[in-house]
Amino acid sequence: MSVASLNVGVSRLGQVQIRAHDVERAATFYEDVLGLKLLFKAPPGLAFFDCGGVRLMIDRPEKPEFDHPSSVLYFAVPDIQAAHAQLKQIGVCFEDEPHLIARMPDHDLWMTFFRDSEENLMALMSEVAR
Repeated sequence: MSVASLNVGVSRLGQVQIRAHDVERAATFYEDVLGLKLLFKAPPGLAFFDCGGVRLMIDRPEKPEFDHPSSVLYFAVPDIQAAHAQLKQIGVCFEDEPHLIARMPDHDLWMTFFRDSEENLMALMSEVAR
């Protein structure tokens, strides 16, 4: 049996973990600043959010090898200019301004990058119809 013929049933991303040194501070950022729905908190120092059906888990690094910035999460927004302006107005630290990444056949892909409360690099993305 070849690896290509295996079907283990992976169909979607179920959960993403983001490291945080201060889980409460990070939970406040994701709930109050980004507006994600808090699902629940669990000891010791875990917070879970709903992000469009994908669970986002915030926790402290358990071992030194886990204490590094997370992968970049790209949060889709309908209006990147408005989202950027609103977040910047409340103090979110952006790395750049919204900018065109690629022209697709029926839309333009725009992005801008920012840091969360734990210095993890994040992005806003918007697929703008032409």
